[in-house]
Amino acid sequence: MLKVEQVMDIKELRGEGHSVRAISRMTGYSRNTIKRVLEGEHTGSVKQGDRTSKLDAFRAYVRERYEQYQLSAVRLVGEIRPMGYDGSIDTVRRYIRTLRKDVVRAQKLTVRFETPPGKQAQADWAYCGKFATPDGGALSIYAFLIVLGFSRQLFVCFTTSMRMPELLRCHRLAFEFFGGWPAQILYDNMKQVRLSGAKWNEQFLDFANHYGFTPKTCRPYRPRTKGKVERSVEYVKDSFLIGRSFEGLDDLNAQSLHWLNNTANVRVHGTTGQRPCDLFQQEGLTPLSSVPVYNFIDPVKRTVSWESMVRFEGSSYSVPPAFAGQTVSVACDAGQIIVRAGDIIVAEHRKAAQAGQSIVERDHLSDLWKLTEEQTRNPERQKWHVAFTQSVQQAPLSQFDEVVP
Repeated sequence: MLKVEQVMDIKELRGEGHSVRAISRMTGYSRNTIKRVLEGEHTGSVKQGDRTSKLDAFRAYVRERYEQYQLSAVRLVGEIRPMGYDGSIDTVRRYIRTLRKDVVRAQKLTVRFETPPGKQAQADWAYCGKFATPDGGALSIYAFLIVLGFSRQLFVCFTTSMRMPELLRCHRLAFEFFGGWPAQILYDNMKQVRLSGAKWNEQFLDFANHYGFTPKTCRPYRPRTKGKVERSVEYVKDSFLIGRSFEGLDDLNAQSLHWLNNTANVRVHGTTGQRPCDLFQQEGLTPLSSVPVYNFIDPVKRTVSWESMVRFEGSSYSVPPAFAGQTVSVACDAGQIIVRAGDIIVAEHRKAAQAGQSIVERDHLSDLWKLTEEQTRNPERQKWHVAFTQSVQQAPLSQFDEVVP
């Protein structure tokens, strides 16, 4: 009996315009079976017979472990015996044989799967190893890759981090490189995209909604469904990265851009038999100019000092003294430092020109002096101000790098 996933695969292939004969050749199922699926006679549900098996209670566990790691029957029996299984190893072997057939059929299906122009891209991260730096150290390098499903047009960007700000920045660079984006992008189950189960990363969904593409993730244990980008990872490493030297990250990305334009995207692709740059003309992506650039602000948590200052990227910025001792979030957006307490913006400053500077708003300093004077007159009132009274009550304006009127 066909499973729900297999029925969905058949219907998806039909939706892409493949004939019954072609689907039969791609999946290994008979044409009659495929016709029944397309006519709605086969829903993918499993008919329950009268016979029972000692393995029934453990099938889900065995299936998950086999699909994830291809464990042997001996290993699986050893795992389910403590769980209560008292059947034979032959029963497990017979069940594994059915699972193996499903894996082979799925491989035939996904390897040949093609998408129409402009519909889908596949994206992934790849760890590229540690590279020597001029000072004798080692730098971990990651590659973000995205490949358009129809044309195989490829983009790659090298980074030193896989955090959300870098992921979104790499997407923006890819969209600029392509001049747009497709209707959907396929990922593995990376935490930056999908947290768990049906729970998506809200920040990434906001990014996807801004540009109007649909994010999709692979089914668990089926990373081959994004085989285009996974094969591209190996291609990038073999054709570009191995044996290459670079002076820094900027140099590496400059070399990769030259390689994309002069090698990767102008070669005859082994699967399509055409050059990606030629097929790219048919993609019909959503144009880059259709929406404004997405601005991502990655706030960090800071505690306001008793001098009413917060530290951010090596410099200090003033905050109203009422927030001294409290935790606030600090972020930089287009050269502006923004300090928030909850959802309220409590301070804004121009970003310091260099690390080590102190940027102070005159009103913040004035309020701080008033509080310290009050504390001097009433030493028993609000004792928590004592910690900063002695250090700031005589502070001259000249000690700050910049005082904003």
